[in-house]
Amino acid sequence: MQPVCFDDVQNAMPAVHKVLKPTALYEWPGLSKLAECQVFLKHENHQPVGAFKVRGGVNYVGSLNAEERERGILGCSTGNHGQSLAFACRQFGVKCTIVVPRGNNPDKNDAIRNLGAKLIEQGKDFDAAKEYLETELLPLGGLYVHSANEPKLIAGVGSMALEIFEQLAEPDFIVVPIGLGSGVCGTGIVAKHLRPETQIIGVQASGADAVYQSWKSGVPQTIEAANTWAEGIATRSSAEMTLQIMREVMDDALLVSDQELRNACYHILKQTHNLAEGAGAASIAALLQQREKFAGKKVVCILSGGNLDLKELPAILTAGK
Repeated sequence: MQPVCFDDVQNAMPAVHKVLKPTALYEWPGLSKLAECQVFLKHENHQPVGAFKVRGGVNYVGSLNAEERERGILGCSTGNHGQSLAFACRQFGVKCTIVVPRGNNPDKNDAIRNLGAKLIEQGKDFDAAKEYLETELLPLGGLYVHSANEPKLIAGVGSMALEIFEQLAEPDFIVVPIGLGSGVCGTGIVAKHLRPETQIIGVQASGADAVYQSWKSGVPQTIEAANTWAEGIATRSSAEMTLQIMREVMDDALLVSDQELRNACYHILKQTHNLAEGAGAASIAALLQQREKFAGKKVVCILSGGNLDLKELPAILTAGK
């Protein structure tokens, strides 16, 4: 049985919209010309924390009872899930602790702290940080909110797809970046209910393709290193719940290189004047790589986040020359 259904997403919508306004869905002619298809960006970079995950955090934390809120929240993140939980906990008066890997995006770290959460830096990457949380912090107490294996997060995130279909009834494709997959799962659940003809395409970095490999093979895969500068999709393993859902709702998965991500960030900045982080640009990178696949179609790309580590900006600007 699928752990999250369309009704769960519908039920999450009022809770999400009580705190967060719907984000814009714009067609960008310059990107359409470049990609040789009709390109619409879903601007999740305009969320108050600059990324889509806040939808799930608001739905999850807002649903907790008094005893659960008293325990406080624990989360592991490379930034956007952490900001999501910190934002939601601030809204509802709940204590929040976030573990991030050492060397994480400093602006995302500052944003988490500024939202009132306690930040701990441990581990060489996301998976190592998660292991620290699960072995060292969780036994001490607190409510652990996994960034993918949590139905209320997925249902909350799915609200962005409901907004898409309210504004654009018949997209041919919706292209979604994949970290552990909450975004593509929430989107796919909605799309398969409202318009099964719409194809859901997930995108990973070629240097961090564990979820891609897991989805292709049907068996969870782990890789030794996540070799990508795009921390929002830098994961070394898949998650059980989202992998199960992806097998049911995702039509295809694509891999893009780090240079293709930089190039996509450049074109988003040039054509829309929006700053995309690496993960946020993955959908446009896939369109530019696979022009024949998407040619002449109506395509929605999830601009999942705009929290770019600014030290990456010079390389992005160079990519467009």
